[in-house]
Amino acid sequence: MRRTLLALVVLLCPAFANAQGRLFARPCASPPCPADAICERPLPMPTSVRCSGRIERVSSAVQVQLVDRVLRYEVSEIFRNAGGAVAEADYVFPLPAGAAFEDLKLSINGELVSGETMNADKARGIYEEIVRKMRDPALVEWMGSGLLRARIFPIAPGEEKTVVVRFQSVAVREGDALRIDYRRGSDALSSRFTLRYQRNDAFGDPSSPTHTLRSGDEGRMHFVEARGSGSDVSVLIPMRRADVASMSVLTHRLGNDPGFAMITVTPPSNAAARSTPRDLTFVVDVSGSMQGRKLEQAKAAGVALLETLRPADRFRLIDFSTDVRSFSTDWSIATPDNVRAAKRYLDALRAEGSTNISEALTTALQTTARNDGWREEHRLPLVVFVTDGEPTVGERNPDAIAALAARLRGDARVFTVGVGTGVNAALVEQLALQGHGTAHFVRDDESVEASVSLLARRLSSPVLTDVRIVSSGVRLTSLLPVGPIDVFAGQDLVVLARYEGTGDAAVRLEGRSPTGPVTWSTRAHFVDQDRSNPFVARLWAAQRIGWLAAEKRHSGSTRELDDEIRSLGERFGIPTEFSSYLVVEPGMTSASGNTRGDLANSGAPSLASASAPLARAEAQFEAARSSAKQRDARSVSALDDIANAANATRAVGTRRFALVNSVWTDARYVTTMRTIAVRPYSAMYFALMRRLPELQAAFALGDRVIVAGRTVALALKTDGGERVDDAQISTIVRDW
Repeated sequence: MRRTLLALVVLLCPAFANAQGRLFARPCASPPCPADAICERPLPMPTSVRCSGRIERVSSAVQVQLVDRVLRYEVSEIFRNAGGAVAEADYVFPLPAGAAFEDLKLSINGELVSGETMNADKARGIYEEIVRKMRDPALVEWMGSGLLRARIFPIAPGEEKTVVVRFQSVAVREGDALRIDYRRGSDALSSRFTLRYQRNDAFGDPSSPTHTLRSGDEGRMHFVEARGSGSDVSVLIPMRRADVASMSVLTHRLGNDPGFAMITVTPPSNAAARSTPRDLTFVVDVSGSMQGRKLEQAKAAGVALLETLRPADRFRLIDFSTDVRSFSTDWSIATPDNVRAAKRYLDALRAEGSTNISEALTTALQTTARNDGWREEHRLPLVVFVTDGEPTVGERNPDAIAALAARLRGDARVFTVGVGTGVNAALVEQLALQGHGTAHFVRDDESVEASVSLLARRLSSPVLTDVRIVSSGVRLTSLLPVGPIDVFAGQDLVVLARYEGTGDAAVRLEGRSPTGPVTWSTRAHFVDQDRSNPFVARLWAAQRIGWLAAEKRHSGSTRELDDEIRSLGERFGIPTEFSSYLVVEPGMTSASGNTRGDLANSGAPSLASASAPLARAEAQFEAARSSAKQRDARSVSALDDIANAANATRAVGTRRFALVNSVWTDARYVTTMRTIAVRPYSAMYFALMRRLPELQAAFALGDRVIVAGRTVALALKTDGGERVDDAQISTIVRDW
């Protein structure tokens, strides 16, 4: 077979290592293109030759090694010809801005292949031509300004080609952290990302605003693996000295509205050595409904809590059904003998009787408030409350119980675990929110022990209490989480906020430690306009919706609450009881009978959509559980696990699209908007993307897409416009 020209395009994007290349099969084998152009069309093939090659990606693995401040990328991709004939292919691979070209090596099946670079103008022209000819919208999000070429053999039937690309770049510092970025493109599910660096006291525990991380040690090296389907991977590695915390600030801002900020705080490595003593109270429901597996798991959960106790801690065990009982009438010091006796007490518990929630809370919180010993040496009071039912004895009104708990709580942090759909989910949620803790919801077929064990580990070593974030130079508003915050060793504190003002500013954390007041600070730049980090806005919106939904369940619906929940859900593509990703024309009804704007097959766990087959109690349970997850979401990966309950939807930055009549339609789109039709891959198509870069990822969804701006929408259509002048572009940008 003839040797085919492989165009290896190096597209330099401003913020991301745009990796995960693509192979494009040509219709038939053909003579090679000229060295300085993309072929307009393949030359005719003899009629005896059949063209039935089909190129498939088998895998894509990214290995990144951090050495000093240099990132060494190695991207290995495997493609297979699944067809019955030889297939010719072009391979396109983007690289990040600042990548070291002189250190680039392209290996194809073990053979190094040389390449050549091109200037930006020529690169852009060839890039756009590739997009037009190959009709692959996923390339659109890789718009850039550089080019490299190489050559490759055709792929025989059943043959696999392994392409390995190596390049280097410098890790960007983001506040007190190193930031490692990588764009996997739209085919993220077939990609693996692993970062390795030498274990060093100067580095803190890695975190990610985009993905769930799995990490561990391999000899002297530490590895971090990103898990999740998001296309953009961002990893933050705190840089810290032995006794100094690290802080980083990510910002996102469009238009004149307040910007979004994500503040990540990593405690110093030696923080656990001087953690705040705890007064830990475990309250467990032993009513008749807890009989069997639920009670056994609740006992195991209590044991998990006891095993986190340190010699300076104190504890109480309270079990309740019709009556309320305690392991001890006073605090028990966490000596080995006391802990062993407490485990025996838990083991002997039996399930019977009714559910006296009000008396159990009174016993737990009144004792905490009445005891002044923790104030003398600054102790942190924590209450973990586990129940599976409605109050059936004593005070039965959930609002009255919540009000009682609020009066008695003092400074105690209350963490609740609701077990099964029969629990009063609104009460469980409200107790935690008023108590500045977190609510957890466990279905009957899930593990209570696993949920409480995870909570126990999180609460094991408090290093700062009563934390607040303040700034000078800009104004931070709408901070989440709400109220006093505690920082625990081995965990990052993540605070999301809106900000007003721009420029350099000081961000401070103020709190209380075992040795007195503490202040940690950093300098950050708050941008006026910045399209990067769109996940920051979406995470803030998700948490905000979680808080608003809980407030609505507690205080009732108001027009202001409903409007804000609806607006945030539609703008950021987040499931709510109002926002649907199924776009319905005015006057049409969805499968559930709701008109446009109501929840329609979105998969959101809400009362509005749950009349059948879910019962009201189960709908409340699922709604509260979803809100709790939204309030606790710390990464786009976690958020997408919630949002992807909706069928046929895609998250693109802060937007979510639904597949409606074969068109990817922006959830923000309203049919009354002025809608401009654009022909895919036309001069107008590329001109709009250059002026509105956020269109790149949206247009990557395909040839039939509707994207909504403020008052104007753009629709990709085969009969759309092909050319546009500067005045028209300026008008579109103004209305966008």
